[in-house]
Amino acid sequence: MKENQQHLDALNDIRQMMKQSNRFLSLSGLSGIFAGLYALVGSYLGNLVIGEYLKMMCMTDAPDRNAYIRLMVHCILICAGVLILSIATALVLSARRAKKTGQSLFDHTALRLVINMFIPLAAGGFFCLAMIYHGDERLYLVGPSMLIFYGLALVNASKYTLHDIRYLGIIEVLLGLVACFYPGYGLVFWAIGFGLMHIVYGTIMWFKYERNS
Repeated sequence: MKENQQHLDALNDIRQMMKQSNRFLSLSGLSGIFAGLYALVGSYLGNLVIGEYLKMMCMTDAPDRNAYIRLMVHCILICAGVLILSIATALVLSARRAKKTGQSLFDHTALRLVINMFIPLAAGGFFCLAMIYHGDERLYLVGPSMLIFYGLALVNASKYTLHDIRYLGIIEVLLGLVACFYPGYGLVFWAIGFGLMHIVYGTIMWFKYERNS
């Protein structure tokens, strides 16, 4: 009886090791907190440039195509800045965590994670750029679309990392869907989804997985 129990324990240990080997477990909760802070700063800067654009539009009767292009360029640069800072911070902090846990930062599991996350993100990015390019009355859907595609990317990538990230993805999708019905509050939902939710998620992950490591 005792020998059978030892065999079962050994099988459970092997199953657990195989499960962990198929998941990238070095994502840092602190990187989520920093990403949220970057997004909040980006939201503030976006609010400033949009406010200036609306103020200028109130002072003229005809729409200014050049002003619209400048607005879009500024918004794209802000989003790109938030994205680059978030990725750079995630790489640095995840590399430090990978070193502690003895896991390689760039292995086949990490590659699968990146690929599964990149496909929805790339599709969403091109979709948003297409809406910006056409500049029609549905432009207010850009912010919600970013939340939806980002959430889908997290859900898709959750198979290869911490399962908790799936819940963040679902929340992002729901926020994006709700934001579709509130066109005047797109930036607010953007700040909540990319800012506040990342800070909350990163804090939970840090206390859950990194606090005592």
